Amino acid sequence: MATIFTKIAKGEIPSYKVAENEDYYAFLDISPLAKGHTLVIPKNVEDDYIFNLDEKTYEGLMAFARKVAHALKAAVPCKRIGVAVLGMEVPHTHIHLVPLNSEADMDFRKKKLELSQEEFTQVAASILSEYEKL
Repeated sequence: MATIFTKIAKGEIPSYKVAENEDYYAFLDISPLAKGHTLVIPKNVEDDYIFNLDEKTYEGLMAFARKVAHALKAAVPCKRIGVAVLGMEVPHTHIHLVPLNSEADMDFRKKKLELSQEEFTQVAASILSEYEKL
């Protein structure tokens, strides 16, 4: 049975896409810690533990996430992009990219932001635009 993230990557469930290539997909987290909080996933591997990925998939995922992080930082004003791999919520490897201005911005226990559809759409378009420039 396909995970929710696989269904998102296939377009079966709508998402706010910020980047995509043949093997990887990046989209906005709908319960973000910060505006622009992005999830990066492998499209064709549903393993829920990043360190179970084969070397090629792992390295490709990290390279893709790096490029997305550069686009995210260009699109969303912040000091840096934080990276987290928790994998506890959805059984599909995913990397969190979170715009940070302080370490407290990366606290997954804090109340999540509530953004409008327009805000999600605007920030996704901004990140995608920056991604396409890279």
